[in-house]
Amino acid sequence: MPVLTKRYPKNCLLAVVDRYLAVVCNMEQVVMIPSLLRDVQLGGHGGQAQMGAPDLYTYFTMLKTIRMDVEHGLLPREEWQAKGGGRWQAKVAGRKADEAGKEAAETEEAKEEVSGELDLETQFHVHFSSLHRILTHLTVKAQEVTRKYQEMTGQVL
Repeated sequence: MPVLTKRYPKNCLLAVVDRYLAVVCNMEQVVMIPSLLRDVQLGGHGGQAQMGAPDLYTYFTMLKTIRMDVEHGLLPREEWQAKGGGRWQAKVAGRKADEAGKEAAETEEAKEEVSGELDLETQFHVHFSSLHRILTHLTVKAQEVTRKYQEMTGQVL
């Protein structure tokens, strides 16, 4: 795995982002034949497919896509939706977003903004800690995909 060149405090978001990018880059370098990852599960007995669980190939492509978003920024919402950006969430979570729930959330958010009761500092901390947890979880998943691929191809020493 590449060594981080910048030094940040351990729980700094930038350290978590750098760690994620390094682990995904390593995963991409190790996984030479991504198609071997199809129909192979992360956990379970003998890598057997569990009903509805994503396979390693799905994780591999999702992790690469997220890396591109982290490195290059997000597309405008309209372009992202037009290109099917929500498909990863649907595949990994195993469910589709509820349109009525989205509309209710947007309406509630608009009411908060209008009433002036929007607490930006609290929202920042909630989103910051969520992003930290998500990137840490994705880093672990990238390490697991790499390890499983190495096991499959006999690269583990």
